[in-house]
Amino acid sequence: MLTLSGAKSAAASAARGGQFRFHWPILALVTLALCGCMPATTQIAGADPADPAARAARTGYRSTIAPYTSLRPAAPAPWRDPNDAAAPQPKQDR
Repeated sequence: MLTLSGAKSAAASAARGGQFRFHWPILALVTLALCGCMPATTQIAGADPADPAARAARTGYRSTIAPYTSLRPAAPAPWRDPNDAAAPQPKQDR
C-alpha cells in the first residue's frame, strides 16, 4: 500500500512539473522515534485491570427463570371422559 501511495505521489508530482519527492523511509523513522517517546500504556477508563488491589463494581444476580410459575395442576384430572369425547365415533354401518 505504501508503494502504491508513493507511486501516486510521484505521478502527481510529475504531472505538476515539480520535483517534490516524498521519502517514505524518513517518515517511517520519524514515526518510530516519536512512538518511542510515548508511554507504554495509558489509562483510558478506570483502574488497571491487572492490579489486584483495584476496586471493581459489584456484580448483580438475575435469575434466568425468575418469571416462571408452574402451571401444573395440584391433582391430576380424570382423563377417560375427555379422551373418549375427543376420539372419533365408530361407524355404525359395519
